[in-house]
Amino acid sequence: MRGAAILALSVALVLGACAKSGSGLPSDALDLQIGRAIGDPTTCVVIAERSSHKVLYSYGQKFNCLRGMPACDRPGYMSAQQALSLADTGDGRGASCPSKPDGSRMVGWAEGRVKSSRRDLIFSAVMEGDRALPGQEMLARLGDAFNGAGL
Repeated sequence: MRGAAILALSVALVLGACAKSGSGLPSDALDLQIGRAIGDPTTCVVIAERSSHKVLYSYGQKFNCLRGMPACDRPGYMSAQQALSLADTGDGRGASCPSKPDGSRMVGWAEGRVKSSRRDLIFSAVMEGDRALPGQEMLARLGDAFNGAGL
């Protein structure tokens, strides 16, 4: 029983450490809603100020936010933080493609504006693995998650 409590505390500390101090974002609610919507060990979601691209909140392990993945709808690789530059487009971007040449793993991308009446925010999300969601599905689910978290 003690091992399970230590594991739960460790997970909570890792997820809580991802919120930037003083960001004004509801990090606990975001952790919960994103976890329910698209949570997976290989998921990264970053929320940033639209004007500066300053990251205010991150969900997932830092490794998943910084590693380069196939961009899918353009040549090359990019990280979730680099993909923030694609977030300020019309209806956002949802893209998906194989992350391995044999097609055994997929990568899904979602970028866009956070629909918030209080702040001008953008987000980028990436998920990679054998059960990764398609980018368009991530877009829809994250919109609901942000709303559920009070953004």
